[in-house]
Amino acid sequence: MGEKRAAVFCVGNRLMLDEGVGPAVYDAVLRDYEVPENVRLFDVGCMSLDMLPYVESYDVIITVDAVDGTGDAPGTVYRFSPDAMARHSGAMASLHDLKLVDLFDAASLLGYEAEGYCLGMQVANMSPSEYAMDLTEPVRSALPLLVETLVAELHRRGFCLKKRPLASE
Repeated sequence: MGEKRAAVFCVGNRLMLDEGVGPAVYDAVLRDYEVPENVRLFDVGCMSLDMLPYVESYDVIITVDAVDGTGDAPGTVYRFSPDAMARHSGAMASLHDLKLVDLFDAASLLGYEAEGYCLGMQVANMSPSEYAMDLTEPVRSALPLLVETLVAELHRRGFCLKKRPLASE
């Protein structure tokens, strides 16, 4: 069957404060870790059916996205099955129209199958009055936890990312 492959879809808009938590994870992982060849990270902006072929190509797919309406403190990290996250409306709904479960539903109709997981972080502000490329303080502070959660999730499935040596300060 060959080597297992994993895809990580980092979902979000860098210009909308905490809405950019997915892309911030993408940047942090590529900066801080050596990513093996059988793991591919994508900075996808919004989820779309354009990603359908990836469900055929990968064994494990993880999305990293902002969530809102949980009632928990900004920076709280969640792990959901695609089904659990997507069937929510309002609380714990992904901020994007197309959810991973929709992608998987479409993929299964075509006979594709992959394992999927969603990692999310409760945000503080995802709709700033003007474009702002930054995260709010509570989300920025919790970003390392979300990155470590993603790395641990991959590790648990046999995909080992190695921490890069720290650059001398």
